[in-house]
Amino acid sequence: MRAGSGFLDKLTGRYRALVVDSLLALGYAGAGLLLGREQPPVGWQPMDGLGAVLTVLVGLVLLARRIAPVGVFATSSALWILFIACGYWPVINSMPPLLGLYTVAATRHLRTSLVCAVVVSCTWVYAGLGNADNSSMPTVFAQAVLFPAVVFVVGRGSGRLAERNRQFAELTCQLRRQQEENARQALTEERVRIARELHDVVAHHMSVISLQAGMASYVFPTNPAVSRQALDTIARTSREALEEMRRMLVVLRVGREGPPEGRAHPADADAAYAAEPEDGGAYAPAPGLDLLDRLLERVRGAGVRATMEIVGSPTPLPQGMALCVFRVIQEALTNVLKHAGPTSADVTIRYESRAIVVSVTDEGSDNSRPDTVITPGHGLIGMSERAKIYGGTVTAGPRPLGGFEVRLVLPSPRTGARL
Repeated sequence: MRAGSGFLDKLTGRYRALVVDSLLALGYAGAGLLLGREQPPVGWQPMDGLGAVLTVLVGLVLLARRIAPVGVFATSSALWILFIACGYWPVINSMPPLLGLYTVAATRHLRTSLVCAVVVSCTWVYAGLGNADNSSMPTVFAQAVLFPAVVFVVGRGSGRLAERNRQFAELTCQLRRQQEENARQALTEERVRIARELHDVVAHHMSVISLQAGMASYVFPTNPAVSRQALDTIARTSREALEEMRRMLVVLRVGREGPPEGRAHPADADAAYAAEPEDGGAYAPAPGLDLLDRLLERVRGAGVRATMEIVGSPTPLPQGMALCVFRVIQEALTNVLKHAGPTSADVTIRYESRAIVVSVTDEGSDNSRPDTVITPGHGLIGMSERAKIYGGTVTAGPRPLGGFEVRLVLPSPRTGARL
Protein backbone atom coordinates (compact mmCIF):
# COMPACT_ATOMS: atom_id res chain seq x y z
CA MET A 1 0.00 0.00 0.00
CA ARG A 2 2.85 2.35 0.81
CA ALA A 3 4.54 1.70 -2.54
CA GLY A 4 1.27 2.28 -4.38
CA SER A 5 0.79 5.54 -2.53
CA GLY A 6 4.29 6.67 -3.58
CA PHE A 7 3.54 5.84 -7.20
CA LEU A 8 0.30 7.84 -7.07
CA ASP A 9 2.16 10.77 -5.53
CA LYS A 10 4.72 10.71 -8.35
CA LEU A 11 1.98 10.43 -10.97
CA THR A 12 0.09 13.32 -9.42
CA GLY A 13 3.28 15.39 -9.31
CA ARG A 14 3.96 14.76 -13.00
CA TYR A 15 0.43 15.78 -14.00
CA ARG A 16 0.70 18.89 -11.85
CA ALA A 17 4.02 19.81 -13.51
CA LEU A 18 2.50 19.22 -16.96
CA VAL A 19 -0.43 21.48 -16.13
CA VAL A 20 1.91 24.23 -14.87
CA ASP A 21 4.12 24.01 -17.97
CA SER A 22 1.08 24.02 -20.25
CA LEU A 23 -0.22 27.17 -18.59
CA LEU A 24 3.23 28.77 -18.90
CA ALA A 25 3.48 27.87 -22.60
CA LEU A 26 0.03 29.17 -23.39
CA GLY A 27 0.60 32.28 -21.27
CA TYR A 28 3.87 33.17 -22.97
CA ALA A 29 2.44 32.50 -26.43
CA GLY A 30 -0.64 34.62 -25.67
CA ALA A 31 1.41 37.42 -24.12
CA GLY A 32 3.77 37.40 -27.12
CA LEU A 33 0.89 37.66 -29.57
CA LEU A 34 -0.66 40.53 -27.61
CA LEU A 35 2.69 42.33 -27.36
CA GLY A 36 3.23 41.82 -31.10
CA ARG A 37 0.09 43.81 -31.85
CA GLU A 38 1.69 46.87 -30.28
CA GLN A 39 3.65 49.32 -32.38
CA PRO A 40 7.33 48.19 -32.17
CA PRO A 41 10.19 50.64 -31.52
CA VAL A 42 11.86 52.39 -34.43
CA GLY A 43 13.92 50.01 -36.54
CA TRP A 44 11.79 46.91 -35.99
CA GLN A 45 9.01 45.80 -38.28
CA PRO A 46 5.49 45.01 -37.09
CA MET A 47 4.75 41.34 -36.45
CA ASP A 48 2.92 39.58 -39.28
CA GLY A 49 1.77 35.99 -39.80
CA LEU A 50 5.30 34.53 -39.82
CA GLY A 51 6.15 36.38 -36.62
CA ALA A 52 2.94 35.08 -34.99
CA VAL A 53 3.84 31.50 -35.96
CA LEU A 54 7.36 31.88 -34.54
CA THR A 55 5.94 33.40 -31.34
CA VAL A 56 3.54 30.51 -30.83
CA LEU A 57 6.30 27.96 -31.48
CA VAL A 58 8.68 29.62 -29.03
CA GLY A 59 5.98 29.51 -26.36
CA LEU A 60 4.86 25.92 -27.02
CA VAL A 61 8.43 24.63 -26.77
CA LEU A 62 8.20 25.28 -23.02
CA LEU A 63 5.91 22.25 -22.67
CA ALA A 64 8.97 19.99 -22.57
CA ARG A 65 11.22 22.14 -20.37
CA ARG A 66 11.23 19.63 -17.47
CA ILE A 67 11.82 16.64 -19.74
CA ALA A 68 14.66 18.08 -21.86
CA PRO A 69 15.78 21.44 -20.42
CA VAL A 70 18.83 21.81 -22.67
CA GLY A 71 16.87 20.86 -25.80
CA VAL A 72 14.09 23.29 -24.93
CA PHE A 73 16.60 26.08 -24.35
CA ALA A 74 18.40 25.38 -27.64
CA THR A 75 15.12 25.25 -29.62
CA SER A 76 13.64 28.38 -28.06
CA SER A 77 16.93 30.25 -28.53
CA ALA A 78 17.15 29.18 -32.19
CA LEU A 79 13.58 30.32 -32.83
CA TRP A 80 14.31 33.56 -30.99
CA ILE A 81 17.39 34.22 -33.17
CA LEU A 82 15.33 33.46 -36.29
CA PHE A 83 12.65 35.84 -35.02
CA ILE A 84 15.28 38.58 -34.59
CA ALA A 85 16.83 37.83 -37.99
CA CYS A 86 13.41 38.41 -39.60
CA GLY A 87 13.45 41.94 -38.20
CA TYR A 88 10.91 41.52 -35.42
CA TRP A 89 11.16 43.20 -32.03
CA PRO A 90 13.35 40.83 -29.86
CA VAL A 91 11.61 41.64 -26.58
CA ILE A 92 8.47 39.82 -27.75
CA ASN A 93 10.11 36.38 -27.51
CA SER A 94 12.82 37.04 -24.94
CA MET A 95 11.08 35.45 -21.95
CA PRO A 96 10.94 31.77 -23.10
CA PRO A 97 14.74 31.52 -23.61
CA LEU A 98 15.28 33.16 -20.22
CA LEU A 99 12.93 30.64 -18.61
CA GLY A 100 14.81 27.90 -20.45
CA LEU A 101 18.08 29.26 -19.01
CA TYR A 102 16.56 29.20 -15.51
CA THR A 103 15.54 25.55 -15.93
CA VAL A 104 18.97 24.55 -17.20
CA ALA A 105 20.71 26.39 -14.37
CA ALA A 106 18.45 24.67 -11.81
CA THR A 107 18.79 21.13 -13.16
CA ARG A 108 22.08 20.80 -15.05
CA HIS A 109 25.80 21.11 -14.38
CA LEU A 110 27.57 24.44 -13.97
CA ARG A 111 29.39 24.24 -17.31
CA THR A 112 26.20 23.62 -19.29
CA SER A 113 24.46 26.46 -17.45
CA LEU A 114 27.30 28.89 -18.20
CA VAL A 115 27.22 28.00 -21.91
CA CYS A 116 23.49 28.67 -22.05
CA ALA A 117 23.93 31.99 -20.23
CA VAL A 118 26.58 33.02 -22.78
CA VAL A 119 24.19 32.10 -25.62
CA VAL A 120 21.50 34.40 -24.18
CA SER A 121 24.01 37.22 -23.76
CA CYS A 122 25.29 36.87 -27.32
CA THR A 123 21.75 36.76 -28.70
CA TRP A 124 20.95 39.94 -26.80
CA VAL A 125 24.01 41.66 -28.26
CA TYR A 126 23.13 40.35 -31.72
CA ALA A 127 19.66 41.90 -31.38
CA GLY A 128 21.18 45.22 -30.34
CA LEU A 129 23.63 45.20 -33.26
CA GLY A 130 20.74 44.48 -35.64
CA ASN A 131 19.24 47.84 -34.78
CA ALA A 132 22.37 49.69 -33.70
CA ASP A 133 21.24 52.96 -35.29
CA ASN A 134 18.27 53.16 -32.94
CA SER A 135 19.71 51.44 -29.87
CA SER A 136 21.97 52.47 -27.00
CA MET A 137 24.73 49.91 -27.13
CA PRO A 138 25.92 50.51 -23.55
CA THR A 139 22.37 49.73 -22.43
CA VAL A 140 22.28 46.65 -24.67
CA PHE A 141 25.57 45.35 -23.23
CA ALA A 142 24.39 46.01 -19.68
CA GLN A 143 21.16 44.10 -20.32
CA ALA A 144 23.06 41.31 -22.05
CA VAL A 145 25.13 40.81 -18.89
CA LEU A 146 22.60 41.61 -16.15
CA PHE A 147 19.52 39.67 -17.30
CA PRO A 148 21.23 36.30 -17.95
CA ALA A 149 23.34 36.70 -14.80
CA VAL A 150 20.29 37.23 -12.58
CA VAL A 151 18.44 34.29 -14.14
CA PHE A 152 21.56 32.12 -13.84
CA VAL A 153 22.10 32.92 -10.14
CA VAL A 154 18.42 32.41 -9.25
CA GLY A 155 18.30 29.14 -11.19
CA ARG A 156 21.43 27.77 -9.52
CA GLY A 157 20.10 28.70 -6.07
CA SER A 158 16.75 27.09 -6.83
CA GLY A 159 18.48 23.92 -8.00
CA ARG A 160 20.55 23.66 -4.82
CA LEU A 161 17.46 24.24 -2.70
CA ALA A 162 15.54 21.56 -4.59
CA GLU A 163 18.41 19.10 -4.14
CA ARG A 164 18.57 19.80 -0.41
CA ASN A 165 14.81 19.33 -0.14
CA ARG A 166 15.07 16.03 -2.01
CA GLN A 167 17.85 14.82 0.28
CA PHE A 168 15.90 15.96 3.31
CA ALA A 169 12.81 14.09 2.09
CA GLU A 170 14.87 10.93 1.55
CA LEU A 171 16.44 11.28 4.99
CA THR A 172 13.01 11.80 6.53
CA CYS A 173 11.73 8.63 4.86
CA GLN A 174 14.77 6.70 6.05
CA LEU A 175 14.32 7.97 9.61
CA ARG A 176 10.63 7.09 9.51
CA ARG A 177 11.42 3.59 8.30
CA GLN A 178 14.11 3.24 10.96
CA GLN A 179 11.72 4.39 13.68
CA GLU A 180 9.10 1.91 12.50
CA GLU A 181 11.70 -0.86 12.45
CA ASN A 182 12.90 0.10 15.93
CA ALA A 183 9.32 0.10 17.19
CA ARG A 184 8.68 -3.34 15.70
CA GLN A 185 11.93 -4.64 17.17
CA ALA A 186 11.11 -3.19 20.58
CA LEU A 187 7.62 -4.69 20.40
CA THR A 188 9.00 -8.12 19.54
CA GLU A 189 11.61 -7.99 22.28
CA GLU A 190 9.06 -6.87 24.86
CA ARG A 191 6.63 -9.62 23.84
CA VAL A 192 9.35 -12.23 24.15
CA ARG A 193 10.24 -10.88 27.58
CA ILE A 194 6.59 -10.93 28.67
CA ALA A 195 6.19 -14.45 27.31
CA ARG A 196 9.16 -15.62 29.34
CA GLU A 197 7.71 -14.11 32.50
CA LEU A 198 4.30 -15.62 31.82
CA HIS A 199 6.02 -18.93 31.18
CA ASP A 200 7.48 -18.68 34.70
CA VAL A 201 4.02 -17.95 36.06
CA VAL A 202 2.51 -20.98 34.35
CA ALA A 203 5.44 -23.13 35.47
CA HIS A 204 4.76 -22.01 39.05
CA HIS A 205 1.12 -23.01 38.76
CA MET A 206 2.02 -26.40 37.33
CA SER A 207 4.47 -26.97 40.18
CA VAL A 208 1.70 -26.27 42.68
CA ILE A 209 -0.63 -28.62 40.84
CA SER A 210 1.95 -31.38 40.84
CA LEU A 211 2.66 -30.96 44.54
CA GLN A 212 -1.01 -30.87 45.50
CA ALA A 213 -1.80 -33.87 43.32
CA GLY A 214 0.94 -35.90 44.99
CA MET A 215 -0.27 -34.92 48.44
CA ALA A 216 -3.89 -35.72 47.56
CA SER A 217 -2.90 -39.14 46.34
CA TYR A 218 -0.83 -39.77 49.49
CA VAL A 219 -3.44 -38.74 52.08
CA PHE A 220 -6.57 -39.91 50.23
CA PRO A 221 -6.90 -43.26 52.12
CA THR A 222 -6.37 -41.69 55.56
CA ASN A 223 -7.64 -38.10 55.34
CA PRO A 224 -10.26 -37.48 52.59
CA ALA A 225 -10.90 -33.90 53.78
CA VAL A 226 -7.29 -32.84 53.19
CA SER A 227 -7.34 -34.68 49.87
CA ARG A 228 -10.51 -32.83 48.83
CA GLN A 229 -8.93 -29.52 49.82
CA ALA A 230 -5.87 -30.36 47.67
CA LEU A 231 -8.15 -31.17 44.73
CA ASP A 232 -9.91 -27.80 45.15
CA THR A 233 -6.51 -26.11 45.09
CA ILE A 234 -5.60 -28.04 41.92
CA ALA A 235 -8.85 -26.96 40.23
CA ARG A 236 -8.36 -23.30 41.13
CA THR A 237 -4.69 -23.30 40.18
CA SER A 238 -5.30 -25.06 36.87
CA ARG A 239 -7.92 -22.47 35.89
CA GLU A 240 -5.46 -19.68 36.61
CA ALA A 241 -2.76 -21.51 34.65
CA LEU A 242 -5.07 -21.89 31.65
CA GLU A 243 -5.87 -18.17 31.75
CA GLU A 244 -2.18 -17.31 31.86
CA MET A 245 -1.47 -19.79 29.04
CA ARG A 246 -4.10 -18.15 26.82
CA ARG A 247 -2.57 -14.77 27.49
CA MET A 248 0.87 -16.12 26.68
CA LEU A 249 -0.40 -17.42 23.34
CA VAL A 250 -1.79 -13.96 22.59
CA VAL A 251 1.65 -12.50 23.24
CA LEU A 252 3.27 -15.06 20.92
CA ARG A 253 0.85 -14.43 18.06
CA VAL A 254 3.53 -12.36 16.26
CA GLY A 255 5.19 -15.51 14.94
CA ARG A 256 8.43 -17.36 15.47
CA GLU A 257 10.80 -14.54 16.31
CA GLY A 258 13.52 -15.75 18.60
CA PRO A 259 14.72 -13.85 21.62
CA PRO A 260 17.53 -11.40 20.94
CA GLU A 261 20.18 -13.35 22.79
CA GLY A 262 23.16 -11.36 24.01
CA ARG A 263 21.57 -8.02 23.25
CA ALA A 264 21.07 -5.52 26.02
CA HIS A 265 17.79 -3.68 26.11
CA PRO A 266 18.55 0.02 25.58
CA ALA A 267 16.18 1.06 28.33
CA ASP A 268 17.54 -1.52 30.78
CA ALA A 269 21.11 -0.38 30.16
CA ASP A 270 20.44 2.86 31.98
CA ALA A 271 21.35 3.10 35.62
CA ALA A 272 17.73 3.88 36.32
CA TYR A 273 16.95 0.21 35.96
CA ALA A 274 18.60 -0.24 39.30
CA ALA A 275 14.98 -0.32 40.40
CA GLU A 276 14.96 -3.98 39.37
CA PRO A 277 14.84 -6.03 42.59
CA GLU A 278 17.79 -8.28 43.21
CA ASP A 279 16.11 -11.64 43.50
CA GLY A 280 18.50 -13.98 41.84
CA GLY A 281 18.52 -13.07 38.16
CA ALA A 282 16.76 -14.98 35.40
CA TYR A 283 15.82 -17.96 37.61
CA ALA A 284 14.11 -15.94 40.34
CA PRO A 285 10.31 -15.96 40.70
CA ALA A 286 8.48 -13.26 38.76
CA PRO A 287 8.10 -10.14 40.92
CA GLY A 288 4.70 -9.15 42.26
CA LEU A 289 3.07 -6.48 44.40
CA ASP A 290 4.84 -7.76 47.49
CA LEU A 291 8.08 -6.33 46.08
CA LEU A 292 6.75 -2.80 45.57
CA ASP A 293 8.10 -1.63 48.93
CA ARG A 294 11.59 -2.81 47.99
CA LEU A 295 11.22 -1.15 44.59
CA LEU A 296 10.31 2.18 46.22
CA GLU A 297 13.25 1.90 48.60
CA ARG A 298 15.66 1.49 45.71
CA VAL A 299 14.10 4.48 43.94
CA ARG A 300 14.43 6.57 47.09
CA GLY A 301 18.07 5.55 47.26
CA ALA A 302 18.53 7.00 43.77
CA GLY A 303 17.35 10.44 44.96
CA VAL A 304 13.60 10.40 44.27
CA ARG A 305 11.12 11.02 47.11
CA ALA A 306 8.74 8.14 46.33
CA THR A 307 5.49 7.43 48.17
CA MET A 308 2.78 4.80 47.66
CA GLU A 309 -0.90 4.90 48.56
CA ILE A 310 -3.44 2.06 48.34
CA VAL A 311 -7.08 3.11 48.05
CA GLY A 312 -9.91 0.62 48.55
CA SER A 313 -9.89 -3.00 49.59
CA PRO A 314 -6.99 -4.85 47.95
CA THR A 315 -8.14 -7.62 45.62
CA PRO A 316 -6.02 -10.74 45.19
CA LEU A 317 -4.61 -10.58 41.67
CA PRO A 318 -3.50 -13.45 39.45
CA GLN A 319 0.25 -13.66 39.37
CA GLY A 320 0.45 -12.51 35.75
CA MET A 321 -1.72 -9.44 36.41
CA ALA A 322 0.29 -8.60 39.52
CA LEU A 323 3.43 -8.84 37.41
CA CYS A 324 1.86 -6.45 34.88
CA VAL A 325 1.13 -3.89 37.63
CA PHE A 326 4.64 -4.25 39.04
CA ARG A 327 6.33 -3.82 35.64
CA VAL A 328 4.29 -0.74 34.74
CA ILE A 329 5.11 0.91 38.08
CA GLN A 330 8.75 -0.07 37.67
CA GLU A 331 8.96 1.35 34.14
CA ALA A 332 7.21 4.58 35.19
CA LEU A 333 9.60 5.09 38.11
CA THR A 334 12.51 4.28 35.83
CA ASN A 335 11.40 7.07 33.50
CA VAL A 336 11.22 9.42 36.47
CA LEU A 337 14.83 8.60 37.33
CA LYS A 338 16.00 9.00 33.73
CA HIS A 339 14.13 12.12 32.68
CA ALA A 340 12.97 14.06 35.74
CA GLY A 341 16.04 13.76 37.96
CA PRO A 342 15.75 14.51 41.68
CA THR A 343 12.03 15.04 42.26
CA SER A 344 9.09 13.41 44.02
CA ALA A 345 6.97 10.56 42.68
CA ASP A 346 3.62 9.28 43.95
CA VAL A 347 2.31 5.78 43.28
CA THR A 348 -1.41 5.22 43.79
CA ILE A 349 -3.15 1.86 43.49
CA ARG A 350 -6.93 2.19 43.57
CA TYR A 351 -9.11 -0.92 43.84
CA GLU A 352 -12.51 -0.13 42.36
CA SER A 353 -15.51 -2.40 41.89
CA ARG A 354 -14.80 -3.15 38.24
CA ALA A 355 -11.25 -1.96 37.68
CA ILE A 356 -7.83 -1.52 39.18
CA VAL A 357 -6.36 1.92 38.52
CA VAL A 358 -2.66 2.54 38.98
CA SER A 359 -1.16 6.00 38.58
CA VAL A 360 2.45 7.10 38.87
CA THR A 361 2.95 10.87 38.92
CA ASP A 362 5.96 13.06 39.40
CA GLU A 363 6.41 16.80 39.88
CA GLY A 364 9.03 17.05 37.13
CA SER A 365 12.27 18.96 37.23
CA ASP A 366 12.98 22.64 36.80
CA ASN A 367 13.54 22.08 33.07
CA SER A 368 10.32 20.15 32.44
CA ARG A 369 7.54 21.87 30.53
CA PRO A 370 3.80 21.04 30.47
CA ASP A 371 3.69 21.11 26.66
CA THR A 372 6.47 18.57 26.17
CA VAL A 373 5.77 16.39 23.14
CA ILE A 374 5.65 12.70 24.07
CA THR A 375 7.05 10.16 21.63
CA PRO A 376 6.32 6.45 22.17
CA GLY A 377 9.56 4.81 23.26
CA HIS A 378 10.38 1.22 24.15
CA GLY A 379 9.13 1.59 27.72
CA LEU A 380 5.70 2.90 26.71
CA ILE A 381 5.39 0.19 24.08
CA GLY A 382 6.16 -2.46 26.69
CA MET A 383 3.66 -1.06 29.19
CA SER A 384 0.93 -0.90 26.56
CA GLU A 385 1.57 -4.48 25.45
CA ARG A 386 1.39 -5.75 29.03
CA ALA A 387 -1.89 -3.93 29.63
CA LYS A 388 -3.44 -5.28 26.40
CA ILE A 389 -2.84 -8.85 27.57
CA TYR A 390 -5.27 -8.30 30.45
CA GLY A 391 -7.72 -6.08 28.57
CA GLY A 392 -6.37 -2.87 30.07
CA THR A 393 -4.94 0.41 28.84
CA VAL A 394 -1.94 2.60 29.59
CA THR A 395 -1.83 6.34 29.05
CA ALA A 396 1.18 8.57 29.57
CA GLY A 397 1.64 12.29 29.20
CA PRO A 398 2.53 15.59 30.83
CA ARG A 399 0.38 17.00 33.60
CA PRO A 400 -1.21 20.46 33.15
CA LEU A 401 0.68 21.93 36.10
CA GLY A 402 3.98 20.25 35.31
CA GLY A 403 5.44 16.83 35.74
CA PHE A 404 4.37 13.58 34.15
CA GLU A 405 1.76 10.89 34.76
CA VAL A 406 1.51 7.22 33.77
CA ARG A 407 -1.92 5.67 34.28
CA LEU A 408 -2.76 1.96 34.07
CA VAL A 409 -6.35 0.69 34.08
CA LEU A 410 -6.99 -3.06 34.34
CA PRO A 411 -10.37 -4.81 34.65
CA SER A 412 -10.83 -6.32 38.07
CA PRO A 413 -10.44 -10.11 38.19
CA ARG A 414 -13.86 -10.26 39.82
CA THR A 415 -15.52 -8.89 36.68
CA GLY A 416 -14.54 -11.99 34.73
CA ALA A 417 -13.10 -9.98 31.83
CA ARG A 418 -12.20 -12.25 28.95
CA LEU A 419 -9.49 -11.91 26.33
